[in-house]
Amino acid sequence: MLTTALSTVDHLQFLNQFWWSLFILVPMVLIARTVVAGTRYSPILIIVIFGLLMGFVLTISEVTTPGLADFPLLNVLSRTTIIALGATFFVGGQQIRRMFSKETVPPDTSVTYCMDELVLGTGRTHFVLIVRAFFLLLGIEALYKYLLGIVPGDSIGHYYPLIAYLGLVFSMILIDNRAVIDNKQAYIRRGLVEIAGLVVILMAAYYISAWVRPLIALPQIFFVMILASALGMVFFRMKSGPTLRSLLFAGIPIILAANFTVGGSLIRDSLGLAGIAPVLMYGFFGQILWMFGGISILMLLARTASVRNLGPGMAGALSHAGLTGACTAGDLGEDAARRAPVMINIPFFGHIFVFSILALSVEQDGLLLLPAAIVAAVGVALTVAAIRTLRRAEGQERREVTGLMLFSFGWQLTAIFTGMMLLSSLPLSNAAMAKSSALSHFGLFAALQGGMFGADAAGMIAFVFAMPFLVHPLVFFLFGRAMENDGEMPHLPVYILALVGLAGVLYGLFGM
Repeated sequence: MLTTALSTVDHLQFLNQFWWSLFILVPMVLIARTVVAGTRYSPILIIVIFGLLMGFVLTISEVTTPGLADFPLLNVLSRTTIIALGATFFVGGQQIRRMFSKETVPPDTSVTYCMDELVLGTGRTHFVLIVRAFFLLLGIEALYKYLLGIVPGDSIGHYYPLIAYLGLVFSMILIDNRAVIDNKQAYIRRGLVEIAGLVVILMAAYYISAWVRPLIALPQIFFVMILASALGMVFFRMKSGPTLRSLLFAGIPIILAANFTVGGSLIRDSLGLAGIAPVLMYGFFGQILWMFGGISILMLLARTASVRNLGPGMAGALSHAGLTGACTAGDLGEDAARRAPVMINIPFFGHIFVFSILALSVEQDGLLLLPAAIVAAVGVALTVAAIRTLRRAEGQERREVTGLMLFSFGWQLTAIFTGMMLLSSLPLSNAAMAKSSALSHFGLFAALQGGMFGADAAGMIAFVFAMPFLVHPLVFFLFGRAMENDGEMPHLPVYILALVGLAGVLYGLFGM
């Protein structure tokens, strides 16, 4: 009888994990939106600070241990990056096909959101989308891993069927009844199809990744990108249902909040680790260099300072998690929201070089310098072509988008492989962590989470990835100022920050 009673308590404590995780993450996103309410600043600026503080406070208050072992569902959520990216890649594929198709697809007017503020800065429908994204991420993650038979070996793995059930059931009933929906049954069906599609994509990508591993260890995220983008191009007329809408609007903010909380809990223990200082220093100053250096190039050489170009251009050029979340959530305007999925997809086609060279480098236990140098040179050539295209765009939509696509591809290859060559003196896993954090690069981040560079790097990446996000107050402050200045980015602060980033990277590499 005593054993049964204790087991019942354990089960009840597990169910409490849903509410604890919900209570920690969703208010964090809402508070961030409240702080920036009435301004043109992105709430991700605040999620960074609150997430790191939350994780640090939980640890120093001895509520939990570093890594948040007492909050297993929060850890599960922090590793769902691949799901939100799958949704973004699908929509990006749709936008690419629509852009180059001769067929005109009418705007999606199937849903009109209820904008009555339920919380200061958050309308009723947006609030529902945030909560729904929380349950969707948990439900999809648990379902596809349970079907694959790759649930964790710890106690949380036993609950994956229940996590999948509760996550998906709650997500299905979380549809705002005050939103105006032209066909409610079709809208619900689209949501179910989107869930099923994401599960199939994730499972297929896992099997393909396992199949090609004897030849080359490409991570699952690479094949998710290919499959999701291809399906988006095929079903380019498909209207977005509640699943895609939730994941695009709130998926990345929820994931970032979870990762920052986990990263914040690791601060005290991780800062004393041997060899971590150069990783963190490059991540911090590299974030400044590659972000503001890229913006400086666009402003100086391509002669554009408009957020509609800088926002999605840099989101794609760095595969930047924070800027991607701000763009897809609409924080940087409608043009940036529409262009961002395209810019995010395009450089991911270059990841066949990124992941193949890095996978072979892992097998050789060191970066393959000649292939890295060749791809970096290709990146520079594409960046030059992008600058020429943008200078001749003269505000024309198609020319601007073409130029941004070239820039996203070129600057990404330049930043990744130039950076990896600069970091070649570090162990490859440390270099990958430093490069992922320096770009806030969600592709490398997902690959590190998936174990591409070993278990130690997989455990450390939440902390390393979170630290350079302390730069994001500068990033989003300047983008916010630009939005308040009719969408035009101020020049002088950007140039100064680019030089600061360059000086910091050079000092970290050669002066320490």
